[in-house]
Amino acid sequence: MSYLRFEKALMTNLQDSLPKELLRTNRSGAYSCSTIVDCNIRKYHGLLVVPVPELDDENHVLLSSLDCTVVQHGAEFNLGLHKFQGNNYSPKGHKYIREFDCDKIPTTIYRVGGVILKKEFVFQAYNDRLLIRYTLVDGHSATTLRFRPFLAFRSVRQFTHENSTASREYHEVPGGIKTCMYAGYPDLYMQFSKKNEFIFQPDWYRGVEYPKEQERGYASNEDLYVPGYFEMPIKKGESIVFAASTSETKVSGMKKLFEDEVALRTPRDNFFHCLVNAAHQFHNRDKNDDRYLLAGYPWFKCRARDTFIALPGLTLSIQEADYFELVMKTAARGLREFMEGKPLSVKIYEIEKPDVPLWAVWAIQQYSKSCGKERCKKLYKQLLRDIIMFIENNEHPNLTLEENGLLHTEGRDEAVTWMNSTANGRPVVPRTGYIVEFNALWYNALRFVASLAADDGNTADQEHLEALAEKCKASFIDTFLNEYGYLLDYVDGPLMDWSVRPNMIFAVALDYSPLNQQQKKSVLDVCTRELLTPKGLRSLSPKSGGYNPIYVGPQTQRDYAYHQGTAWPWLGGFYMEACLKLYKRTRLSFIERQMVGYEDEMAYHCLGSISELFDGNPPFHGRGAMSFAMNVAEILRALELLERYKY
Repeated sequence: MSYLRFEKALMTNLQDSLPKELLRTNRSGAYSCSTIVDCNIRKYHGLLVVPVPELDDENHVLLSSLDCTVVQHGAEFNLGLHKFQGNNYSPKGHKYIREFDCDKIPTTIYRVGGVILKKEFVFQAYNDRLLIRYTLVDGHSATTLRFRPFLAFRSVRQFTHENSTASREYHEVPGGIKTCMYAGYPDLYMQFSKKNEFIFQPDWYRGVEYPKEQERGYASNEDLYVPGYFEMPIKKGESIVFAASTSETKVSGMKKLFEDEVALRTPRDNFFHCLVNAAHQFHNRDKNDDRYLLAGYPWFKCRARDTFIALPGLTLSIQEADYFELVMKTAARGLREFMEGKPLSVKIYEIEKPDVPLWAVWAIQQYSKSCGKERCKKLYKQLLRDIIMFIENNEHPNLTLEENGLLHTEGRDEAVTWMNSTANGRPVVPRTGYIVEFNALWYNALRFVASLAADDGNTADQEHLEALAEKCKASFIDTFLNEYGYLLDYVDGPLMDWSVRPNMIFAVALDYSPLNQQQKKSVLDVCTRELLTPKGLRSLSPKSGGYNPIYVGPQTQRDYAYHQGTAWPWLGGFYMEACLKLYKRTRLSFIERQMVGYEDEMAYHCLGSISELFDGNPPFHGRGAMSFAMNVAEILRALELLERYKY
């Protein structure tokens, strides 16, 4: 039985099948994404979505979809599916689907009368090239396939509409055509492995609608350009490969290329393999051979905080330390450039946020545990010392080491933590002053770097860092720990935020904590009672003022809910780590039950991955970005910890 397989009953029921999205990436920024019934429901969806750096920093939808029509005895059966205005679906090709399977590669089986057609697709690694293979499994009479491409040539953040500017010009190339709708875009090559006829029949399909954009309060309609159609006969047992690319594909090698790509795929035959597959989708290599981690799909770029939080889980937890080193090499260069006041040569956003260097130290700490202190010191000792000095000397523009040993930051006017939603230009959660996770991370960083200094016999550095850590520890407990046994979220002079939020979990989960065992257990108990859900920790307790757990509606409405009660799986990863550190093997079965909530997500929303956030109330529906790096990373890291405590 396949792990990710869906039968006819689900596939033909759009209420069940449309919410299930499928993502494939090429690890260089391009992706292919739609639903399992090939009906685009977001403006971000498309068969070939690629970056066009000559135009801007966004991805662009070139080929939106490709409708396949089976022709027998003059009768046409269109297997495509589009949503149009007025809740109209056409041409309703989903009714021919018999099953869908994506354990190895996405595979759809269609049945039209006596015709059984299999469709499989892959995205070529590090190339902007999508490959689709059509195989006629059964057919009792002459069969013809007709393919109609729907073109967009627009940014993922915009829509295209019928216009006279779009070029209708095309040129024949081996096995197909190339075309380009607007100046500045690359040519789109559409080629087949078999000789075919292209019939030029230009038209616009008007009023295509994207329901996910409607849900989010955005415009949701566009027109798509169809230049014509390709047509060719197919015999029983024959396979035909289609390639959509920004460069010409060698027709004679298309079938082998498809097979070679299939051989490279990790089977998604269990929970762990699904997460490994998802982890690889966040990889990003640019033309300079710099390596990044994208924060999520379909709209996130590479963000500094997300990179350092996600890096250990996406690499070390799946025995890919080499990729950790490649990403860290790029990220460390950006971090140094920022600390030295130089222009950034890396494409990493938000590197100026005050907690970024603290998370960088945490990421390197995980590398040290995984690869050994000697290797860690060889690669990162100097960077660690420079980060500590940078913070200690108050060189960061928005991070001050106070006399009491705590870090202070200004966050009233600009969101400076991971709780970064804004409304009307102001932070929804204005966390400012002494922020709980900043100082937990600072204490952890001091103790970790001190341990490396001790390992080197550098007594002076060790004693200096430990003295800073002791001062931080005493002030941390005085400042954040309250009489109710949990930690204040932030303290700004006389202002104390008593909201029960998940940021205190870091003070329990980190390797070095300023709290004693009893204080840790008290904090963990509060998190368990008020914040824990099957999908992670809530961003705010239901008992706290302003609880708003459902992330729906227009942008402003969602901004106010983003960190006011929604549940985040990556926080659940740190919660599970805290549980295991405090209670060891006695909590194994509890953590395994928590994992069931995450494994359930493999067959919902984005298949094989985890959504950005979830509603804080049942049924804990997935929202936001379809695939989120920090969530995948922390569940992978928690799985690794679980295995370690088992044996």
